[in-house]
Amino acid sequence: MASHPSVNVARLSYLLVCEAAGVAIALSTRGTLDISIGTGMLGGLGVAAFFIWVETLMKGFTLRGFSTASFGLGVGLFCAWLLTRVEISNLLDLAFRDKLQEEKGVSSIQVDVLLNALRLAIDVTLFSSLGFLGAVLALRSNRDDFAFIIPYVRFRQDSASGQPIVLDIEAVMDGRVHGIFRSGFLHGRIIVPRYVLDAMQKLAAFGSPSDRQRAQRGLDSLEQLQSAKDIQVSIHESVLVDESDPMSKRLIETTRLLGARLMTLDDNLAKVAKIQGLDVLNIHELDEALKPTVAVGERLRVALVRAGKEDHQAVGYLPDGAMIVVNHAVAKMGSSVDVIVVSTLATASGTMVFAELYKPA
Repeated sequence: MASHPSVNVARLSYLLVCEAAGVAIALSTRGTLDISIGTGMLGGLGVAAFFIWVETLMKGFTLRGFSTASFGLGVGLFCAWLLTRVEISNLLDLAFRDKLQEEKGVSSIQVDVLLNALRLAIDVTLFSSLGFLGAVLALRSNRDDFAFIIPYVRFRQDSASGQPIVLDIEAVMDGRVHGIFRSGFLHGRIIVPRYVLDAMQKLAAFGSPSDRQRAQRGLDSLEQLQSAKDIQVSIHESVLVDESDPMSKRLIETTRLLGARLMTLDDNLAKVAKIQGLDVLNIHELDEALKPTVAVGERLRVALVRAGKEDHQAVGYLPDGAMIVVNHAVAKMGSSVDVIVVSTLATASGTMVFAELYKPA
């Protein structure tokens, strides 16, 4: 996985600081230990290399995970502290003092030293073991477990602001996201991963004519979202995902790491994300849910725009694009008329509606 440039700059700065510290220590020991400057620089390099190595091992460990582990560590240390409040000293005295003095012939001072060492070993074991167990259990737990432990507190954004929403490239280029958020039905910070933005810029520059048009529309839509005062949009650098992975896998990993919802038009991606326990906002499903249902006997007003297959038929279209065929209305073409729905027919391309001209009683 390629490192983000800012991370490399931080590593280099830390290496230089360690080298400078090594030289400073070497200079301060002249006349006493006489550590050479080369040895000091080598020591600084070793310290820097060790901690940079530790940092690379933690590349999949996020700030969210760190805060969760810290909470679990605190719970474990508190439990260990409660256990150490037990009179361990009295228990050790009862268990070992008389036996050591009578059977082993150990002096009172030696017994005190031994018992103090035992107390220290027990304290270190308790605090380290329970702290470790608490951190691991916290990392394995979900947000609802935290809400159960701390009533009314959740380690997530509250319902007023909503969870963040990660957009895939199809959602950005669709152009309807701006209208969905401006309508107020969705709340939450919009997150566009850097690799999605890069892919869209590449399409806008080198794609086919249709792809360039869609990518340009997506960039314009994203610009509108950023300029809206009531919508928060951020570009996420996503340094913790492997750039060699497919786009769908990176989107799922980014959404999981951010504790966000995924907005997409890709039905297969939506299914995979749902299987992995993510919240998915499928714009296709939203579009289907908003399509008006037409019932037999319903009165509609429709504009007739062309002739139908039969000589007496005229054709119009509903707001959702469904075609409506009106019998005995060819003379009304070019005008809007009231009709009564007489039947509907579901086809592969959508629903076809058949109607008759409305005749007032």
